[in-house]
Amino acid sequence: MSCHNARVPGTAPERGGRAHDREILRLAIPAFGALVAEPLFLLADYAIVGRLGTVALGALGVAGTVLTTLVNLCVFLAYATTAQVARRIGAGDRREALRWGIDGLWLAAAIGLVLAVLGVPFAPLLVEPFGASPEVAADAITYLRISMLGTPAMLLVLAGTGVLRGLQDTVTPLVVSIAGFTLNAVLNAVLVLVLGWGIAGSAWGTVIAQVLSAAAYLVVVLRGARREGVPLRPRLAGVRTSGAAGFALFLRTVGLRAVLALATAVAARMGDAPVAAHGIAFQVWTLLAYALDAIAIAGQAITGRTLGAGDVAATRAATARMVTWGVGAGVVFGAALCVARPWIPGLFDADPAVTRELLAVLWLVALLQPVAGVVFVLDGVLIGAGDQRFLAYAQVAAAIVFLPAAGLVVVLGTGLVSLWMALGIWMIARMIALSARARGTAWLVTGA
Repeated sequence: MSCHNARVPGTAPERGGRAHDREILRLAIPAFGALVAEPLFLLADYAIVGRLGTVALGALGVAGTVLTTLVNLCVFLAYATTAQVARRIGAGDRREALRWGIDGLWLAAAIGLVLAVLGVPFAPLLVEPFGASPEVAADAITYLRISMLGTPAMLLVLAGTGVLRGLQDTVTPLVVSIAGFTLNAVLNAVLVLVLGWGIAGSAWGTVIAQVLSAAAYLVVVLRGARREGVPLRPRLAGVRTSGAAGFALFLRTVGLRAVLALATAVAARMGDAPVAAHGIAFQVWTLLAYALDAIAIAGQAITGRTLGAGDVAATRAATARMVTWGVGAGVVFGAALCVARPWIPGLFDADPAVTRELLAVLWLVALLQPVAGVVFVLDGVLIGAGDQRFLAYAQVAAAIVFLPAAGLVVVLGTGLVSLWMALGIWMIARMIALSARARGTAWLVTGA
């Protein structure tokens, strides 16, 4: 690879504007559908479990945070694979691109099996740090133990998604996501509301849907590998390289998830109503984050491909356009949330105490959307560029900024709104660091 440190020209008319918009939208619109399908059906899970009462709702918030933390620590399986595959597509080597994809799938399966074996017996230890009430903790352990059985499938879905995104295909993940999460919602409704399995029914419905989704990705990727004559056996050197490439992204995600887990722990110590409201607010945030992440996914694919092809000017131009799209989408989503805010508690059958907490926090969730638009887009661009080391340092630094703000919330006992203000400080710190990096040239490394 070579690194271009010379001054890069701005967006030229032929490289920017409508041409980049078309490419961004071609990748981002299907990615948007796939990304929002997951939080929409997670919100459906919350709506279904909410019928069981505040304890079950709080338990889903705690267990969901643990599970998403464990799985998202392995999100590098999608992100690093996207970047590696896209660079080789940009360099014109589809066979080698798929070879890297196969290595990523084997790595995902191995890590998923380890998490499943360790996660089931250690579920109580994972729930305990949140300090939830005994009733909430018991339900959270039940949900978590069942859900951990699906971690190999979850990680295979991550790796399979990364392969297809790197191949510039965001339509297939859309189809699989919609089918999988529709099945998830139907199964949860039947198992929880019809058969009366309680919170365990919600967990089993999710596991079944994840296994079938993983099977669909394996069929698509392995069929493509056979067409290109790519061996299906693991390539030890490739698996090892994939793991090494993802380690910095792992550290980045550790910093990210530590902040979110700490925020849930702080909310849990405020009582059942605040942690239930925080869980719902976080799912709303996640829904909007995934929607904004559609542009970031386009950023990963486009940046990897253009840098793989050695086209720095196109990378710069596309980045500028995607940041503009991110800010604009953040403004629209924030405004939409303000309009929808009064009706959101009713979707979860929230009691008056949860409703009061939730309505107050949703204002902050809405105000942070334009900041989130910049953060998520630049995060995606730098992931696509393979700038993992900087991303790890930046996320750790932002987490350090969050810690004293969260500490003040605990010491002063200022409530859930103050906790979300601390999260806002964290997001602004991330935006400043990523924006400064994007203006430089150190991340513009070209070649496969």
